[in-house]
Amino acid sequence: MTISAEMDEAASKLTIAVDGRFDFSAHKEFRQSYDSLSSKPSTYSIDMGQANYIDSSALGMLLLLRDHAGGDQASVEIVNCSSDVKKILTISNFDQLFLIQ
Repeated sequence: MTISAEMDEAASKLTIAVDGRFDFSAHKEFRQSYDSLSSKPSTYSIDMGQANYIDSSALGMLLLLRDHAGGDQASVEIVNCSSDVKKILTISNFDQLFLIQ
């Protein structure tokens, strides 16, 4: 599991890429990817293109990110989901809270 983050200052967009298993072992690294920024982005994008597994603790981490980003007013998208990951997000009704692509 690897978490990487890239901030696009011009677009005020933070992209967080998840590689491998997205589970509790990623908690600290995932949180640091957005918590340690000097400025708050207006958009957050979670790239799941390389994620091959997601569990309930990862769902919790996504909710914590959404709260950090501003809750209902937040712009958080989850992109490049495999069919398995997208199915888990949809079953969990995350499509009501996030833009999932």
